[in-house]
Amino acid sequence: MTFQSIILIIPGLGSSGPQHWQSLWEKQFNFTRVEQKEWDAPVCADWIENINNEVKKYDPTRVLLVGHSLACSTIAYWAQKFNINIKGALLVGPSDTEAETYPPGTSGFAPVPLIQLPFKSIVAASTNDYYVKFDRAKLFADSWGSEFVNVGEAGHINVASGFGEWDEGLKLLKQLDG
Repeated sequence: MTFQSIILIIPGLGSSGPQHWQSLWEKQFNFTRVEQKEWDAPVCADWIENINNEVKKYDPTRVLLVGHSLACSTIAYWAQKFNINIKGALLVGPSDTEAETYPPGTSGFAPVPLIQLPFKSIVAASTNDYYVKFDRAKLFADSWGSEFVNVGEAGHINVASGFGEWDEGLKLLKQLDG
């Protein structure tokens, strides 16, 4: 599989370890990871600035963002602040930063922005994700104007849920790449 777009990987809280599908994709396809200075106690304003600094290096109409977990709402905050019409975004397992189950230690990520994104997007969500109730993930997708994909009982769509390589996710990304 080959991609025409510039693909930026944006992990969530704690980053994505070496066996996570984001890390595997990054290595296999030479995608670029947006690095954050603070992965464990992040500040939203810092994260969105880092996304913006990376996007500015390229023609935005060729950029696809691949966010997981906390990165999904971070991308919505970035879109709200900068309103840049990139090619698109794949938003996987969006965390509900307003939920009681969300881990403490983040700053500025709540409430989750319920805005229309200025670019095409796909939200992939699980029916049994500990970090977001399925109806909330659907609300996020609807608010963002995203195509919504139910991936079934897939937990948080991470290594702990049995996701290393994730071919279905690559197919979703390829839809945005076309």
